[in-house]
Amino acid sequence: MNFCTQCGARVEFRVPPGDHLARHVCDACGTIHYQNPRLVVGCVPEYDGRILLCSRAIEPRRGFWTVPAGFMENGETLQQAAARESREEALAEVEVGSLLAIVHVLHAQQVHVFFRAKLPRAEFGAGPESLEVELVRPDDIPWPQLAFPSTEFSLRRYLEDRATGVEPHHFTSLDRRLK
Repeated sequence: MNFCTQCGARVEFRVPPGDHLARHVCDACGTIHYQNPRLVVGCVPEYDGRILLCSRAIEPRRGFWTVPAGFMENGETLQQAAARESREEALAEVEVGSLLAIVHVLHAQQVHVFFRAKLPRAEFGAGPESLEVELVRPDDIPWPQLAFPSTEFSLRRYLEDRATGVEPHHFTSLDRRLK
């Protein structure tokens, strides 16, 4: 970052008073620009014992497989973001269930959040960010062709839970109870 997004003046990268980390600081207007991790949200949709996977049509890792996931938008809950990403990437309507995994991806300044999900109907297709979308039996998951370690971790956790009888229970969002 070279210029302040508030006033356009040059910023300096230093530790501001009262802080312990270097930040981009604007001396002209006093704005401190914080850079925090981004949230990536997704789910592991299951239909009839098979898992919905997407082959990426975009970088990074174009052509590699993942579950539907992407960056959370302002104004949506984690569960809404997971459902939206399933619609965008796999043209699939899912029922988002309970929390599956939280993965810290420090090198990318991201936190990945995955949910269990149910695909009520075998209706899906490749959205603009997917080359292809498939329902895959657990024995046929292309482990060496998975796009990201967080995807592998979440799929392995999902299969472990499934083997022990954990079901994708419905998850009620706290914001519904607060309105």
